[in-house]
Amino acid sequence: MPEPDADSPALRAAGPVPARSAAGVARRVAQDPVGWRELLGDFLKPGRAQVIFAAILLICGLAVAMQVRSQNSETDYSTLRRADLVQLLDDLTAQSRRLEAEIANLEATQRQLQSGVDSEQVAREEAQRRLDVLAILGGTAPAEGPGVRITIADPQQKVTAELLLNTVEEMRDAGAEVIAINGTIRVVASTWFGSGADGSLQVNGEPITRPITMEVIGDPHALTEAAQFSGGVVSEVEGSRIGGTVDISTENVLTITAVVTPPANRFAKPA
Repeated sequence: MPEPDADSPALRAAGPVPARSAAGVARRVAQDPVGWRELLGDFLKPGRAQVIFAAILLICGLAVAMQVRSQNSETDYSTLRRADLVQLLDDLTAQSRRLEAEIANLEATQRQLQSGVDSEQVAREEAQRRLDVLAILGGTAPAEGPGVRITIADPQQKVTAELLLNTVEEMRDAGAEVIAINGTIRVVASTWFGSGADGSLQVNGEPITRPITMEVIGDPHALTEAAQFSGGVVSEVEGSRIGGTVDISTENVLTITAVVTPPANRFAKPA
């Protein structure tokens, strides 16, 4: 049966007939170029609702991309060696035990205070104990206890302030309670590491002589493992980039006499 003419009155009354082929589309464009330009203009100029919908899709896409990137940036423990995983587990176990012991001490103090039996004496003893702890943490009092002494030989003077700071952080992660450098500098919360104008290594603005000695009070086993951890101070210093050596000795009683004098606060005050 022959195809009706597109210009016939019957087709014009019924509306446009969908093109069935590329030739049909081309013929319809040739017959009504103005109508097709208007249709194309409507497509290229979306309405307000379409713009809002596209913006919502864009925001959702960005959120998904950021979530995927965040998940990918998390530590992939599957790439660590077995020894490294064991060390991580030991560190977490030691930290959990310290927290459990602190909870037990606080609960015992609470029971003594609530019992009413010489609660004033208990309160004084607890206040003194906390004062002693804060004095040690703040670096205003000498301290002694088991720990390790780490001696870093750096013949080419390539140990940087960043490496020394990373070593301090590794020790703190392993449960270090007191840290001193070269027997004279007590490491506290306000301690900073940098370099002098001549390239010398400095701590709190004081030049550090080599070899560098770091005395750390804490669990000797955990501290030693933290120093020998892959990517730790031992592997970094003894690598080809620095070419130094690290000696770690365990001390049953390590005495740190270096203290700091906290400056008076200019802005902060008790709330």
